[in-house]
Amino acid sequence: MSEPPFDDLYRELILDHYRRPRNHGPLAAPTVQAEGVNPVCGDEIHLDLAIDNGVIADLGFWGQGCSISQSSASMLTERLKGRPLAEAEEVAGKVRSMLVEGASPDPSLGDLEALEGVAKLPVRVKCALLAWNVLLEALRQAKAAAQEEHHG
Repeated sequence: MSEPPFDDLYRELILDHYRRPRNHGPLAAPTVQAEGVNPVCGDEIHLDLAIDNGVIADLGFWGQGCSISQSSASMLTERLKGRPLAEAEEVAGKVRSMLVEGASPDPSLGDLEALEGVAKLPVRVKCALLAWNVLLEALRQAKAAAQEEHHG
């Protein structure tokens, strides 16, 4: 039997994250919380981050929407759990470049490369980006809180 086409493997990965989302649900004691809604389709993502010494110690998401928005959020949490905030920001930038600018997926994206096909579906790009935009808002909040703590 021949290997399934790449697109099929990616489609399966996205569906797997939709059916069995990783890190799904709110955290008991988040450091920051952010949420976002795509007004066009009603997709909704809530993201909790527990940050410890500049590292995302834990994170959780919940919301509703299409398979792409929910899978992207699940993949985000899987890729960034235990990673430094700076890396989270960097990965978000690479995902945005891949989806918005059509850049080739950076090898550091790993399974997130599965979202590359969404770039060919302009109406779905916002679905895939929603969780990443919410992440950037959470990171902004975390930076502001850290600066306040540092200068307060």
